[in-house]
Amino acid sequence: MFISSQRSAPSFRDFTLVMPAVAVGNVGQLAVDLIVSTLNMSRVGHIHTDCLIPMAGNNPYASCKEDGEELHTPAEVYAAAELKLAVLQIRAPILQSKTKKFRQLLVSWIKSSGFSRTVVLSSSHAYQRDDQQLQGTPLRYLVTPSLLKGSADALKELGWREMERVPAFPGLTDGNTEPRLCIPGGGITKGLYTDSCKEDLPLAVLLLFCSEGDNIPDAFALANHLNDWLHLLDDNVSDTTAQH
Repeated sequence: MFISSQRSAPSFRDFTLVMPAVAVGNVGQLAVDLIVSTLNMSRVGHIHTDCLIPMAGNNPYASCKEDGEELHTPAEVYAAAELKLAVLQIRAPILQSKTKKFRQLLVSWIKSSGFSRTVVLSSSHAYQRDDQQLQGTPLRYLVTPSLLKGSADALKELGWREMERVPAFPGLTDGNTEPRLCIPGGGITKGLYTDSCKEDLPLAVLLLFCSEGDNIPDAFALANHLNDWLHLLDDNVSDTTAQH
């Protein structure tokens, strides 16, 4: 359930929603932090749910002492009305027994809010790539049929690589077995994408193959990859803007 932090609930109709998947290296979450801080987005509410591990903390984007004393929760929504952009930041792991419920909550909120498209920033284990996934850039994308209708030309122009389907049983040649979508370490990414296909939601996944460690460079790469498409900034996100 979305709870507004303002007296009147904001309208997200025709906004783009960007959100992370809690995945390997926390790359999606780090990239969302970059977007919120760089664009100086305002908090407009939070998602109240029992699907996330309970937590609370100080304002992660504090610019002064007063800001730092604000209480923040695991799933918060930020907005930049001039860009028609909303961001959902998820800061806590999803309870394993409630992943399906959380996906359903997200799909329901996305549909009722009237977002024009949703972009999920995610990651996947680099060591579990197959031979074809080792080639070229570590960045991949997925789009639902609903979003592909209006974005096919833009994606073609960007020259991005779609996430490859892999054999269900690698090494075994069976003509009856179709390749499947596999995103190891991606959390709810695959499930949310599949749900969105069924619900005819315009959703894209941008993901990066990575390993656990210092994932800040991965977050910059993913945020800039998103910016190449949505043009949220005139220039790419850099270390300088993030530190500022």
